[in-house]
Amino acid sequence: MIRHNEIDIDPADPFRKCQLDRKKYADVLTSIVSTYSSGFVLAINNKWGAGKTTFVKMWEQDLKNKKYQTVYFNAWENDFENNPLTALMGELKTLTKKDVDPNFEKALKNAALFTKNIAPALIKILAKKYIGEGIEDIAEGVTKGVTDIFENDVNEYTSKKKSIKIFKESLSKFIADTNEGQPLIFIVDELDRCRPDYAVAILEQIKHFFSVPNIVFVLSIDKEQLGNAIRGVYGSELIDAEEYLRRFIDMEYSIPEPEVEKYCGYLYNYFGFKDFFESISRLNSWDLRKDSSDFITIANILFKKSNISLRQQEKIFAHARLVLRSFSENSYVIPSLFLLLIYIKVKDINLYNKIRLKKILIQDLQVEYFNIIKSDNNEDDNGIVRLEAYLMHYYNNYQVPTYERTKLYYYDNVSEERKLLISSLTDKTKDHEDFLQILMEMSSVRGNGRELDISHLLKKIDLTEAVNF
Repeated sequence: MIRHNEIDIDPADPFRKCQLDRKKYADVLTSIVSTYSSGFVLAINNKWGAGKTTFVKMWEQDLKNKKYQTVYFNAWENDFENNPLTALMGELKTLTKKDVDPNFEKALKNAALFTKNIAPALIKILAKKYIGEGIEDIAEGVTKGVTDIFENDVNEYTSKKKSIKIFKESLSKFIADTNEGQPLIFIVDELDRCRPDYAVAILEQIKHFFSVPNIVFVLSIDKEQLGNAIRGVYGSELIDAEEYLRRFIDMEYSIPEPEVEKYCGYLYNYFGFKDFFESISRLNSWDLRKDSSDFITIANILFKKSNISLRQQEKIFAHARLVLRSFSENSYVIPSLFLLLIYIKVKDINLYNKIRLKKILIQDLQVEYFNIIKSDNNEDDNGIVRLEAYLMHYYNNYQVPTYERTKLYYYDNVSEERKLLISSLTDKTKDHEDFLQILMEMSSVRGNGRELDISHLLKKIDLTEAVNF
């Protein structure tokens, strides 16, 4: 997603600028939290990069507009604090309506009692008392020390249980006094990105200390990544993370993925591709009309056929825009080919490196292209075949010396081996005649178009070449 810290949320209408039409999902969640107002834990589970942070921030403002008390806590930004309870209570303190709230102060005091660690104090006492004495005295002292520790542990356990009970009662009264009849919505974001031990500690403390009426916790997570963190904390791949999380999560919700065409159109406009492609100077210097049309068509096909997050889609568009900006207005460039190569770099770096290092045969590259595109009969076959021809043209130029390059396109005075190559490429493609015709057109382009090879494109994408050509 466009980074959430860049999103300008309109307080009066927080979803006004949402290009993914997600307000309807926020309305569903609001109805859920209002139904279960006695308190529960809701998880919003989507893959990393699905735009959860932007969504929950918009939803939070929408809740505020509906008179709900809300707290937003970014676990990833706050995992410098060793004890999550300190941070959680600090966020709740923002709800206090007066300098000293007796219920909050009482909850805070009891939280201090059941979280304090008495072990360092005991160690100091034992060290001071027994170090320096004789062996017999030490043995006797250790026995007495163990007894003292056990007795202290029993007393500490009783004291903690009492403190937890008072803490929850005080917290419940505090929430009741501040929420004006509505449940408090406590949003915990980026739980899957923070320190694994911190994430687990937050879950445990929500369960043990904050399970009180009128608090609804909303956990924004990628459950798969959070499961990996749980297994890491407990040091075993055999941990059933799904079952473990069921102890903490009462209900799970996943934000539906947006329509690919709608999001591609949004990114196309957001990054200014329309203005770029339709600038008069560029339209006069080379025919961008069909190439710009291919760009959005290929983007839709690539994103629809692959398991790619919204954030990765944004990354591809952003990088394509950056690369295209590096060309002068009279440069010959194929936007859809840049998009394809950037997509390959993001999704399959091994294939990208094979292309960059000339480690893949042109026939195998054609097969990889078919695997990536996976076109259906009802899709824009012209754009797909055109992009295939561009890829073959530029990669062929990359593989062979300059004086050999045109032999991919002309049959006259060509070796049998080269004829077989041309036949193998055209036989596999979806539209033989269009494919060969585009290759012939590419070979006759005046200026840089004919002689360019894919290395120039790769250098631009890798940002290792800033000079326009």
